[in-house]
Amino acid sequence: MTETETFETIRFTADVVVTTTDGYVLLIERGWDPHQGQWALPGGHVDPGETSRAAAARELAEEAGVHAALEELDQVGVFDAPDRDPRGRYVTVAYQLTVLPGTTIEPGDDAVRAQWWPLSDLPPLAFDHADIIRAATEPTDRP
Repeated sequence: MTETETFETIRFTADVVVTTTDGYVLLIERGWDPHQGQWALPGGHVDPGETSRAAAARELAEEAGVHAALEELDQVGVFDAPDRDPRGRYVTVAYQLTVLPGTTIEPGDDAVRAQWWPLSDLPPLAFDHADIIRAATEPTDRP
């Protein structure tokens, strides 16, 4: 490595796509920048010593009051586009959880509101969360 080369700071996060069996997705209204006031998936930073799956379950409980066992969270993929977050380089592992219609949600932590939205009529979303929802809900050829 030469003196002119630098290391990029990379932050590690986890997001959760929670859908109901009748076609709704759980979104939170962000109470902080960036994208304050916009809708997003529940999620956040992975704490030291924590797996992304554990962080996803913790953030889901903190931000929306939904509790999930780790084994209920199915990994959707890794999202690491360099420009996906205006704060810098963020790499997220996204998970998916399916719940029954009527599952109670309660905003908490950094969420102003939590709401079920029809997958067919989503509001504008923060970050690349529309891409993450598509990856979690559209049929694929994955084995």
